[in-house]
This record gives sequence, C-alpha cells and structure tokens, in this order.
Amino acid sequence: MAVLQKLPQRRRLVLLCLLSAALWVAAVGQMRYSVPEEVDKGSFVGNVAKDLGLEPLALAERGVRIVSRGRTQLFALNPRSGSLVTAGRIDREELCAQSAKCLVSFNILVEDKLTIYSVEVEITDINDNAPGFGVEELELKISETTTPGFRIPLKSAHDADIRENTLQKYELNPNDHFSLDVRNGADGNKYPELVLERALDREEEAVHHLVLMALDGGDPVRSGTSRIRVMVLDVNDNAPVFTQPEYHVSVPENMPVGTRILTVTATDADEGYNAQVAYFQEKNPGKSSEVFELKPASGEITIIKGLDYEDAKFHEIDIEAQDGPGLLTRTKVIVTVLDVNDNAPEFYMTTATSSISEDSPPGTIIALFNVHDRDSGQNAFITCSLPENLPFKLERSVDNYHRLVTTRALDREQFPSYNITVTAKDGGNPSLSTDAHVLLQVADINDNPPTFLHTSYSAYVPENNPRGASIISLTANDPDSDYNAHVTYSLTEYTLQGAPLSSYISIHSDTGVLYALRSFDYEQFRELQLWVTAQDSGDPPLSSNVSLSLFILDQNDNTPEILYPALPTDGSTGMELAPRSAEPGYLVTKVVAVDRDSGQNAWLSYRLLKASEPGLFAVGLHTGEVRTARALLDRDALKQSLVVAVQDHGQPPLSATVTLTVAVADSIPDVLADLDSLEPSANPDASDLTLYLVVAVAAVSCVFLAFVIVLLALRLRRWHMSRLLQTSGGGLEGLPASHFVGVDGMQAFLQTYSHEVSLTAGSRKSHLIFPQPNYADTLISQESCEKKDFLSAPQSLLEDKGEETLPQQAPPNTDWRFSQAQRPGTSGSQNGDETGTWPNNQFDTEMLQAMILASASEAADGSSTLGAGAGTMGLSARYGPQFTLQHVPDYRQNVYIPGSNATLTNAAGKRDGKAPAGGNGNKKKSGKKEKK
Repeated sequence: MAVLQKLPQRRRLVLLCLLSAALWVAAVGQMRYSVPEEVDKGSFVGNVAKDLGLEPLALAERGVRIVSRGRTQLFALNPRSGSLVTAGRIDREELCAQSAKCLVSFNILVEDKLTIYSVEVEITDINDNAPGFGVEELELKISETTTPGFRIPLKSAHDADIRENTLQKYELNPNDHFSLDVRNGADGNKYPELVLERALDREEEAVHHLVLMALDGGDPVRSGTSRIRVMVLDVNDNAPVFTQPEYHVSVPENMPVGTRILTVTATDADEGYNAQVAYFQEKNPGKSSEVFELKPASGEITIIKGLDYEDAKFHEIDIEAQDGPGLLTRTKVIVTVLDVNDNAPEFYMTTATSSISEDSPPGTIIALFNVHDRDSGQNAFITCSLPENLPFKLERSVDNYHRLVTTRALDREQFPSYNITVTAKDGGNPSLSTDAHVLLQVADINDNPPTFLHTSYSAYVPENNPRGASIISLTANDPDSDYNAHVTYSLTEYTLQGAPLSSYISIHSDTGVLYALRSFDYEQFRELQLWVTAQDSGDPPLSSNVSLSLFILDQNDNTPEILYPALPTDGSTGMELAPRSAEPGYLVTKVVAVDRDSGQNAWLSYRLLKASEPGLFAVGLHTGEVRTARALLDRDALKQSLVVAVQDHGQPPLSATVTLTVAVADSIPDVLADLDSLEPSANPDASDLTLYLVVAVAAVSCVFLAFVIVLLALRLRRWHMSRLLQTSGGGLEGLPASHFVGVDGMQAFLQTYSHEVSLTAGSRKSHLIFPQPNYADTLISQESCEKKDFLSAPQSLLEDKGEETLPQQAPPNTDWRFSQAQRPGTSGSQNGDETGTWPNNQFDTEMLQAMILASASEAADGSSTLGAGAGTMGLSARYGPQFTLQHVPDYRQNVYIPGSNATLTNAAGKRDGKAPAGGNGNKKKSGKKEKK
C-alpha cells in the first residue's frame, strides 16, 4: 500500500481497477468484482466471458444478458470483449452514503439454458467530496471572566467519503488567545474544540475572528472552511448539559406523520438569561433533517415525513442546546426504523411465452420470473402457488427465480387458452400477496377430422324441380381452428345412367349446400345414393364421409294415355259393334288407359262424359268397361256416339277423353246398308256445324279409301300377272285381281273378332252372324271358328278355273300376337283364344279393309264395286295398325286398383314366348283349301 501511495493518483486508480476486477469468484453461480466510483462510462469491471467459461462472441449467441430488479442499470456487457463495463457515472455516496461497503447486486441470465448467475460489484470510494461545515459563519460569545483552558465545542465538518478520503484533521488560523483541539468521538468522528489559551479582555479586543479549516486524507487533499466570530461577554461560565449523552429510540415505519417520538432536555446551572436554553437541529447533508423536526423551545422531536424502512433503516439527528449567552452542548439522537409488512411481493418477469403448441411435451417452460419483497426478515419470506387442476407447476431456482412448466399434454379443443394466475405470498402478519397473470394461448394442430351432425342424411326433392334449386344443407363441424377448421365439401363421383353424377348434382364447397343441376324426372329414376366428403385444410388434411339418400317425389305431371281405342291414322272415327239383341250388361268395348305417374297420381277412374243416347250405356268407374245399361230398342239409332273421360287422382287431377262410336245392328248387311246414314243421330238439339264436320270427315275418308283401293288394285294386278307368267296352265289371266285380295288376312281379322262370316256365290250376299250375348264377357273360341270356311270364292271364279288353288299365305308374324290380357277391347279377364294375330303391316290392314267394304257393298247393293260403302271405313279402326301394344310403354306397375292389393302385371312374357297353337290354324285351313 505504501508503493501505491507513492504513485500518481490516475495510475493508482488504473492499477486499483485491474486488481479489484480479479478479486473473487465465489461459490458456484456467484461472481464478485470491484470498481472505483466516478470512472468513465464503459470502464472495465470484470471478464464475465472468462468467468463463465465462454468465448466473448458466444455471449450474444447464447443470449447472455443482465437482469436486475427494476433499478437503474449501472453496468453493461461488452459483446466484443465479453467484459463487464460501467453503463454510466457511478456515485458511491448516492448509492450507499457512508456505509463501510457499497455492494451492487444483480443477475446475469444465460437464456439458452435459462441459468442465473449472481454478481456483486463493490463500489470503492475516491476522494470526490470535500469536507463541509453546516454553517459558513459561527458566532461565539465568551465571558471575559473565562479562565484559560476553557473549551468551546465548534461545528464539526462532514465529508461524504470514507476511510482515508473522509475528514482527517482540523486546522485553526494562528492567534494569541485560542488554539484548536480535536476530540475523537465514540462514533469515530472528530469533533473540534476551541481552547482558550489566554484570558480575554473585552476592552482590549471585543471580537475575535477565526478561520477553522477541515482537511481530508485524499490525494490531492480537499478542505472546507468555516468562519468563527468570537464575541467577548461578561460572566457566563456554565454551558447547558443534556440529560443523556446520546438518545436512542425505535419507531415503526408506519408511524403517522406528526407523531412525537422523543423530547430532549438540557439544563444550565446559570441563572436568568444565561440559563435560558434553546434547542437546534444540526443541518447535516443527509435526509434526516427532512424527516424530523425539533421544536427549539421544548426539545420535542416530531415526524414530518413518512418513514420507510426500505429507504433508511435508521436516522441520526445531531442536536445542540444553547443558553442565552451562547454556550452550547451537543448530543445525538439515533432513531431506529422498525420494519412492518407494508410491501407486497413484486414480480419481475424475465421471459414468458404467449403461445404454445398443443402437442408440446410435458416439462415445456412457459415463463421464467423473479419474485422480490422489499421487506425484511419473515416479512420477506415468499411462497409462490398456482390454482389447482391446471396442467402447470412451479420450479424454484436460485435467488427467488421460478420456472412455470407444463405437467401434461395440452388440448386446444378443450381449453384454447389459459389465464394462469401465479400468487406470491409473504410471511408477514397479516400476510400480503400479489398475483401475476400469464396469458397463454394454445396453438392448434390438425388433430380432429370434420364431423357431420348425423351418420346419414336423407332428402326429398319433388320432380320437375327448377335447375339450381337447393336441396339440403350439410354441415360438418371441425373443433380445430383457422385453416385446420376450414371445411370444404365434395361429392364422390360415379356414373348415373351413362352420365357423371356431377352433371346431376353439385355441392357448394364452402357452405355444403346441395344443388340440383337438372330437373329430375320421377319416371326416369326415383332415388340417388350419394357420398359427401368433408375435408379440412390442415396439413395433412383430415376428412370424413357421410351417406345421403336423395328421394325423388312424384308429381302429377303426366296426363293419362289412352291405349285403346287408339286414334286412327286414316282419319276415321272407329266403330264398335253392339247387336240389337244385347241384354243389359252386355260388354261392348273397354277403354284401356295408363298413367306414367305412380301412387294416387296413377289411380285412374273412368266416367261417361257425353252420350248421344243417355242411359243406354254405362262405363265402369275403375275398369273402363263400356256396357249396355238397358236392352236395345228398335227406336235406338244405329250409330251411338260416346265420350269417355279418363281422370287420375293427382292434385290437380289430369284427364283425357276419347270418343267411341258404337254401331247398333244385328247383321253386317244392316250395318252396311245404313253406313251412308251413320251420321250423328237426329237430335233436334244438335247444331248444323256438327253435321257439316261429319260430312266433311266422311268425304275425306272416302277419297282416301278410294285412293288406297286403286293403289292396291294396281299392285295386285302386277303381282297376279307375274304369277300367271310363272304357271304352266295360265288359265287365270282373265280373272279380276280384286277377288284374290287378302283371303287369309281377312280370316285372321275375322278370327280376331271371333265372328262367323259366310259369303254365298249364288246370292252374292254376305251375312255377319253375331253370337249370343256372352254375359261372362268371353269371346267365342278360335277353335269354333276354325271349323268353318269364313270366305268362299265367288261362284264365277270357281266355275271358270275349276279346282285351281290360290297361293298359300305365309303364317302371321308371332311378334304381333297378344295375350287376352293385352288384347284391346274387352276386359283382361276374358277366357277367349290368345292366338289371334294382327296384320303384319299397314299395307295388309288396308287390303283387309278394302275387302270387307267390297264384300259388304256387294251383299247389300248387289254390286261388286269396291268403292261402294265408303261410310263403313270406320270398322277397321278398332284393329287397325294404329293400336300396336308392342310399342307402348307398360306402366301398369304404376296403377293402383282400388279395393285390391294387386296391380297390373307385365304380360310381355306371353308376347315373347312361343307362338300359340292357334297360329297353325291358318296353315291347316290353307291345306284344306288346297285339297279342294
């Protein structure tokens, strides 16, 4: 130390800084350094990188930083050198006043490992404060009778520095009467006293002026001065005396302002004015003068400012008692501040995480914080706690540091966030506590697929819906968030009736609303099975499927279709035959209709809308059978017109009408004779317009029939001429071709009717024999018809050509055969023959019509002209080529029959099966003709 004292001041400071920087590294986790006060900013304090065992450049990479408890940061880390340096000017006296040691504590945090190191830096004193007196000028009064050797205490000086830099000595300017003596107090301070060396003579010198100098031991030495004016008085030889040389008092820090804590008392042995004592508080540089007030007259000490144990644990009050003439006595009052639990714990959050992934493992650190209480003793003992049932816990570290970590895996769908309340409670009585809140958001991961509300869905759509109509809205919920919860909808693609499903149905990818892209038709398909997929937008995405059954609801959008009687294509009105001998209930014909709808929309009912002879015919409500309601009379017209309406039971109902013409006659001649008169029955109420229309239709029909007959004749003649050239006899060249037209075809026609027809050559008359009424609604079987020759060749032809046979007609096409259930006209329950055949084509049908008309005309009029009786053209309409059930859709499965649990069944098997035995009947008959 002697060597250091010899060096210059600045060099000594540098060496002292280097020596103090390498002082101590204490136990594990704590470092100690030393630095003089008032050094420049950035001055070296200690090598932190070396003490931590790190490279200087690694400090920034590992997040090494200084953390403190809210006070002004006095030190900083140099990232280049790894050294601890000063962050600004440090005033030791401001930090620690005159404490023997001035220690500044803080912590260094290594963030990558969350490790805390305690650091203590001692601030060493330098001589930066000069000694100072409380007053610049002191006035003393001394009696002239004072004997030499009398001591007068003087105002002492104060130096904020410590040790050798503090006050070391006093000096008094030289004079003849006074000298200076310094007394060392019990507290270690030096108190100057003025000693009277020689008796005073007021008459010689009434006032003495002295200069008292206070010097410290710094280098260079600093000093302070106080002027002393000594006034010489007459006789006052006793100074005041305090009752105690030093006063001690303890005061709780929560003592209210204005409270008297102590009363000092000093007595003076003098009398009168010389014994009047006044008390004065010595003005020190400290803060005690701002906290306490001394009343000069009574010596009471009161609190004028709130005490704070955390600011100052004790206060020293210097008090002087002065008598009237000016003699004084000094004493000291030491006030000890008692701590009370008036400070709650304080949180210093070092680092905290605001968000954590829900798949983070247990033990993940959420926050690191420090808890501090400014109180002392038991009042500063802190315990931290968390609410129960939280997946977190606290781990205590060094120096009241705590870690908040997870204890189990988190689930964002159950708890998307946590408002964690950490409670710090001290050990005072009553105890004080502080809550700190950590708001933690749980980050979502895609761990939940979308979920539909139901396992399957069904929807109903009426047919004929508008395009773009919404059908149903499907919703899938995803408990995740953001993109993980954004659900898109799609349909599983497949082919429906040759077209992709996406051409029928579409789904909105965002809303899940199902739209119809087409107008559905119940008759096309009735149900759709769909699979809807809901997929989120996570990575990887999750999805789920649900089935959707889409049912098409039928609407009454199809009008009943009348299959029989079909509208003829040749312009005729069609005709049904009823014998005059028919009794009530005789089955005249049957209206057959179907409806392509289903259920009640396809339930058909029949009613007679209009009749030329009311009450003569009746129509079955559900069967469509037209029967006679009473016996036919002679006065009944030959031609009866009926309008039958067919109506379904839809809402609203749809209907169709058909007009039936019934010819009432006992024989074919009667019918043919009156064909020209088959006009609407003379009804006085009928309008002339109806008559004109009937006449016009008859005329057009006659013209068309004549054209067809001429065409048939030409084709038959050509065919007959070619046959004559091939035969060897050649004896038929002169025969008219009209006698050979469609013989077998006519037999087939008549067999279908199940009527017996006989034509005689001699009389050239034809008879149409009606069977007796069959009340079982059955027709005469084909076998009875096959036993007779329905058509005989004209006698003239037989005489001219002898036994020559006609060419055999090929058997009819079995594709045109219909079962009794499918045969138009009568009820499907008939037991008649099912082997009847239709003409193969329209040409054969027209030939058959021509032959019937020609034969009927010859029988009635005695003429063989084919053109006669054009009015009978409607007879062929019933079995004309217009009605071909083979080309009509079968909708009988849609028909509901009231009062029965049966529906119409498809009899296609009968049409497509083997040819009936009746088909060979024509072949046998042809063979018989050849034998003749």
